[in-house]
Amino acid sequence: MSFDLGVWYPQKRIPNSEAMKLYVRLCDGDTSGVVPHPAIHAFYAELTTKHPEIDTIPEERVDDHDYCPWSSRLDYSPSHVIMSCVWSKATYVHQLVRELARKHRLALYDPQSEEVIYPDGSTGAKAGASRPHLWILGVFALLLAATFVYTAQMSSSGTREFFYVFAGLCVLMGVACFRQARRE
Repeated sequence: MSFDLGVWYPQKRIPNSEAMKLYVRLCDGDTSGVVPHPAIHAFYAELTTKHPEIDTIPEERVDDHDYCPWSSRLDYSPSHVIMSCVWSKATYVHQLVRELARKHRLALYDPQSEEVIYPDGSTGAKAGASRPHLWILGVFALLLAATFVYTAQMSSSGTREFFYVFAGLCVLMGVACFRQARRE
């Protein structure tokens, strides 16, 4: 079993579903969806300096996964790199590749989670599509704010400010949830 990742230069932002289709095409040898970019070579050079290609390592280091975590040869072109590592090194390789992709301003696709991660840390999730909990929390916060306002109107004049303060905090929390849910 291996853990796979792919990187390419992000000409434009695409959602996770399109990134998955692009990754599958790249695995099939179709590079028509990506463009050559010098950052790909820089990424590949830095990655293979740290962990050489599996077919270049000495025979006595074949099982040394700290030296070479790859389970197969890297699929490298001027427009993409696809990596497969041994499962025991998945967490380490994911972290390393994510850091290098960010450094070289490349998109990283993780087929295990079906998610593309852009250099700024954002993903290919459609606005709010993968964050329904934020929409629900935002609505709940606004309902709670309305409850505090109603309670303030029904309470004695000495405690109204307390309820209005909490209503205001709930509105701020609701707005923050909606703004975060809309971010891509």
